[in-house]
Amino acid sequence: MSGVVVDVYRNSKPGLLQDSEIARLAVEQQMITPFHSDGSVSHVISYGLSSCGYDAILANEFRIFNGRDTTITIDPKDFNTAAYVEHIGDTCIIPPHGFALARTFEYYKIPEDILAICMGKSTYARCGLIVNVTPLEPGWEGHVTLELSNTTPLPIKVYAHEGICQFLFFRTADRCMSTYRDKAGKYQKQVGITNPRMKS
Repeated sequence: MSGVVVDVYRNSKPGLLQDSEIARLAVEQQMITPFHSDGSVSHVISYGLSSCGYDAILANEFRIFNGRDTTITIDPKDFNTAAYVEHIGDTCIIPPHGFALARTFEYYKIPEDILAICMGKSTYARCGLIVNVTPLEPGWEGHVTLELSNTTPLPIKVYAHEGICQFLFFRTADRCMSTYRDKAGKYQKQVGITNPRMKS
């Protein structure tokens, strides 16, 4: 690693990033593409830059798991695509106690000294929707596959092209010994919704 790069890390304060730094990285390093500085629109679940995070937009692609066929076993090492039905649309209905895969509209390129953690949006959380995402590791890039769980006994409607979750970005004290890119991780540069996969 060059001395110039080391100096950059030494001069960067570790901790939670605020809006101005998120915006700078989104533009200078294409950390978030497309980047929205403000998505506070009437009758829309908010998206875009917040004071200490970024609210991701839900894309219009969904994979809704079919709970009717109990002969299918979901195996992360040998995933059966018959477990779900594909849906494209401006809205998606997740059945009672149902589960769906979705993705972010934005493409993320996480810098080598940044870790991103996903939190659910309170608007959906208060409806019983849980949004889960593994942390976005330093050096990872791609569309983020989202896991949506309906914890209620009623159907939940989710809206594409609107906010779905919030990412918080944390700067590490120094560059990791080995980033996700260095390890050639199995979900590197994933595009669209990505099913579970094993490393070849």
